[in-house]
Amino acid sequence: MLTSRLNNRRNFLHLGGLLPLGLGLVPWLSRRDAIAATTSKAAAKSCILLWLDGGPSHLEMWDPKTDAPSEVRGPFGSMATSIPGVHFSENLRQLSSLAHRMTIIRSMTSPLGEHGLANNYMLTGYQPSPSLEYPSIGSIVGQQRKSNRPSMPSYIGIPEQRIGMGSGFLGVDAAPFITGNAYSGGDPSSSTFRVRDLDFYPGIDSVRFQRRRNFLAELEGQDRMDTGQKFAMGLASEMVSSPTARDAFDLQQEPASVRERYGNKTFGQSCLLARRLVERNVPFVTVVQTGWDTHENLTLALRDGYSGAKVGVGLIPTFDQAASALIEDLERRGLLQATLVVAMGEFGRTPKLNPRGGRDHWPRVFSVMLCGGGTPQGLVIGRSDRVGESPIERPVTPADLTRTIITRMGIDPDQLLQTTDGRPIPINQHGKSISELL
Repeated sequence: MLTSRLNNRRNFLHLGGLLPLGLGLVPWLSRRDAIAATTSKAAAKSCILLWLDGGPSHLEMWDPKTDAPSEVRGPFGSMATSIPGVHFSENLRQLSSLAHRMTIIRSMTSPLGEHGLANNYMLTGYQPSPSLEYPSIGSIVGQQRKSNRPSMPSYIGIPEQRIGMGSGFLGVDAAPFITGNAYSGGDPSSSTFRVRDLDFYPGIDSVRFQRRRNFLAELEGQDRMDTGQKFAMGLASEMVSSPTARDAFDLQQEPASVRERYGNKTFGQSCLLARRLVERNVPFVTVVQTGWDTHENLTLALRDGYSGAKVGVGLIPTFDQAASALIEDLERRGLLQATLVVAMGEFGRTPKLNPRGGRDHWPRVFSVMLCGGGTPQGLVIGRSDRVGESPIERPVTPADLTRTIITRMGIDPDQLLQTTDGRPIPINQHGKSISELL
């Protein structure tokens, strides 16, 4: 059904001669009849999700086991944080000094240890079903909390989309606007960074573009387009022609010192771009960092990196630099209280190192970091056992976390959404709110 719908829309745009208006923009556009956001006085205005794709090791990050045997403890040491008695990995040096701004959940637990299934559960709050594809947190927030700038999407993914981040039964109008990966010129760390679908189509100048907009208006007046098509194409043309959108994605406007503080890698510059977007009232931004599926030689992947000449440029130091810069930057600009920052992946890693010097999938217990958006500061929720194998205090499920994030964004998690065949589905059905975070 979804494929047919996309094909019908694509055929219409080809026939109408409107493809250069930005067909690629259509999926992120929210429906005109989206239900108004449920807001509260304490609701966060925006959310930045730092998605560590592949399953980050809780033992090498937020929940080191300093007194465990070496095969559990792993190759890294730990360090004291700004929360008395709480330690992070020694590779999270900058975030350790900001721990008093954070909430760390150390008792996340899930039954799903396969990437795709676990992604879906963490990002939607529903365990996957063969009969229904559930919408992601980003799609729900984007639909319910439409950007108040008409030329900006409400849900943006940088630089790419991973399993579970889609719009599910909400349809293509609630899907994220994806900036594009390195192959499409969408790497924010590149000097040639450009966001796909944000420029005029080759051979189209502003005069020809305006003619097409006039033609679009004529079709609308003749009722040649349905409501969704009118709204989608209208906003698409707004974004293509808007200096607001172009400015939002233009990292060259940032001082060199700011760009250096975030780090010159893709993840760092993506975090900087996320800050620019929430500054412009985009409700939900996802930043993806890939490579966390460390089945072997985790020292190389997590700490040293693959650059050859340098060490200490692996996943964790890169994350540490970028995430700490983001938190400090948001706070300095007065945006942290209104912006919820969440760092998580689909599961954790096994309590013992395997023979290849890595750790395998482990959903039974893992960790999540939250900061800003009205959440408590300097709080640790839950506890894992002495080897990081199971939760022994305050277990939290992905459904619980999803419900809490949705609520923190000022949206009623019990609100009913409609599937394409008219079935009412609650935004969150199986979760219990994490009371400490509300």
